Amino acid sequence: MKKIMLCLAVLAMTFTTNAQIQTPQASPLAKVEQKVGLTDLTLEYSRPSMKGRKIFGDLVPYEKTWRTGANNNTKLTVSTPFFVDGKELKAGTYAIYTIPYEGKWQILFYTDSNNWGLPQTWDDVKVAATATAAVYPLPMEIETLTMTFDDLSNDEVTLGILWEKTYVGLKLKFPTHKMVMMNIESAMKDGENTSKDDLYAAAVYYAQNGEDINQAKNWIDQAMKGPDKPQFWKLRQQSLIYAQAGDKKGAIALAKQSLEAAEAAGNADYVKMNKDSLKEWGAK
Repeated sequence: MKKIMLCLAVLAMTFTTNAQIQTPQASPLAKVEQKVGLTDLTLEYSRPSMKGRKIFGDLVPYEKTWRTGANNNTKLTVSTPFFVDGKELKAGTYAIYTIPYEGKWQILFYTDSNNWGLPQTWDDVKVAATATAAVYPLPMEIETLTMTFDDLSNDEVTLGILWEKTYVGLKLKFPTHKMVMMNIESAMKDGENTSKDDLYAAAVYYAQNGEDINQAKNWIDQAMKGPDKPQFWKLRQQSLIYAQAGDKKGAIALAKQSLEAAEAAGNADYVKMNKDSLKEWGAK
């Protein structure tokens, strides 16, 4: 009997060792990474296809919780705190579950992301947030489940779900401005030792986000001091800050310097932008 068991074990080991055939997965894994402001997002999900089937209201029933994909949980990992429908969530990894309806969906952020499909026992305590998202009909069929990061800005992005002829989008928001302002405040504590790169970055951010423009002008002047020849793209930003601060004469002079340097570098984009600004500011 022992000899028979030994032979069976050897055969099993031989079969396992010699198994070399790999076949395609029915719902292959996808990974999408996106930077939003200062936040890193990673989305991992498995992608089933229609394969001639009706999806919503059939394969994926209405009014029932769906794993939002196939196989393991669809996971969203976020590196900073963020907001879903006005509720703040901690940085971390969340399973994304959905409850489809014909005219809207509910999207659930579940703190336990280590499940195969739905949890064996659903725990409402683990639902960090529930949001409602509108459903938009598409003019064409999307054969394979697709999830996207759409409408990107510094402080928000839309998490998109597309399949069959349906698009669902949910806005995620991030405290980017608060984080940047804290970074600027920290950097400026160094006083005279603040780097020129930090001064430049702070000035441009202030100008582009409606902060104190005179402070931005002061910082960019400090950043541009020195014996080195300034780059045309930095001169461009300095000219825009001067114009925003009401110093058109200074803005025109800087734009002309930026134009000359951009022409020397063969950068057609900056040549055009400077020419457009000079025309707008009434340069002669």
